[in-house]
Amino acid sequence: MERYSAICEEGIDLLMDIFYARIRQDTNGVGDIFNNAVGTSDEKWEVHKKKIGNFWRGMLLGTGDFQGNPMKAHMDLPRFPREYFDIWLGLFEESLNQVFDPEPAGAVLQRARAIALGFQSMLYG
Repeated sequence: MERYSAICEEGIDLLMDIFYARIRQDTNGVGDIFNNAVGTSDEKWEVHKKKIGNFWRGMLLGTGDFQGNPMKAHMDLPRFPREYFDIWLGLFEESLNQVFDPEPAGAVLQRARAIALGFQSMLYG
C-alpha cells in the first residue's frame, strides 16, 4: 500500500479504517472498552469512525464538522487502567506508519500524544 506524503482527508479516512480495525480486534483490554462503548455492529463503528475522523480533520486540517466533547466522553467511560493509553497510542502509531510517510505520521503522533496526556491528566490527576 502506498503511503500519503501529507496529511489529507483520504489519509485520515484510511487511518480510521485501519486503526479501528485494530482496536476492535485488540485483546489487551482496549478493544473491550471500545466495543462496550461503541457496540459491535459494523453500522455503529462506521458512525464512530466518521465522527472521530471529523475530530481529526478539525485537529489536523482545520476542517470537518465534529460535534461532541471528547473529554466528557472519556470521563463517562468505566474506569480503566492508565496503561491502556500506551496500548491505544501503540495501535495508533502502527496505523499511522501504515498510512502516512514518516514526517506526517510523526506530526499526527505528536498531536495524539498531547491529547492522550491531557486525557490522562484529567482522568488520573
